[in-house]
Amino acid sequence: MAKNHDVIIDKEKCIGCGLCAKDCVSGAIRVEEGKAVVNTMGCIACGHCEAICPKNAVTITGFHEEPIEFEEQTRLDPETLMKAIQTRRTIRVFKDQEVPKEVVKQIIEAGRLAPTGGNSQDTFYVVLGSKQAELEGLAVKLFQKITQMAKPILRFLKGMNIEEHFFFKKAPLVIVIMGSKVNASLAAENMAFMAEAHGLGVLYSGFFTMCVNQNRKIREIMRLKRGEKAVTTLVMGYPGVKYHRTVRREAAKVRTL
Repeated sequence: MAKNHDVIIDKEKCIGCGLCAKDCVSGAIRVEEGKAVVNTMGCIACGHCEAICPKNAVTITGFHEEPIEFEEQTRLDPETLMKAIQTRRTIRVFKDQEVPKEVVKQIIEAGRLAPTGGNSQDTFYVVLGSKQAELEGLAVKLFQKITQMAKPILRFLKGMNIEEHFFFKKAPLVIVIMGSKVNASLAAENMAFMAEAHGLGVLYSGFFTMCVNQNRKIREIMRLKRGEKAVTTLVMGYPGVKYHRTVRREAAKVRTL
């Protein structure tokens, strides 16, 4: 995350309620003489102080957007959400139909708004776009070599056909999520739900993610720097298949202490 953020307290508006200090995860705010005071050395610019202030007395500088006012948090209906979770499936057959740019933008926005540890905001996104076919071709060649060596010991690979569309299944949209493992995973799940809300099907391609992290040519085309690591690849498009029932799962393994 960029470090050019300052927390500004409007002393005229501040009523000294202390809500910002209580909610500050890094202890960077305290109340002195009835007014909030900021220790910028400890601040991680998470924005909670700005969000919680009942008088709009806190401002964090350096961002490209203004906060959105709301009275109550928007919550999803639990039954509807559970049905969405039960009926979602990994999609491997896609229609020959482009995904509108505004939908792609909203999918990425859903990832941007996911939480990150320490407010690091270290996740970024690579939309393969015009390089998608070339990158898939390179990954196919690499994976063909890997599977030839691994087939004698990995039984699940023996019936696998590594053909030219093995990774992306002719889907029109592929986004690779980069960053730390937990943060990028949280972003990817937000993005998958947003994609499905737009009627898209989603495939998590762990195999392509592995190729990104292993192949120098793929990394060069994606303009990745040393240390930048792919965590998840989302393959997306309008489903070319329809499911009629949920699938069975093993019972949850729960350990209560």
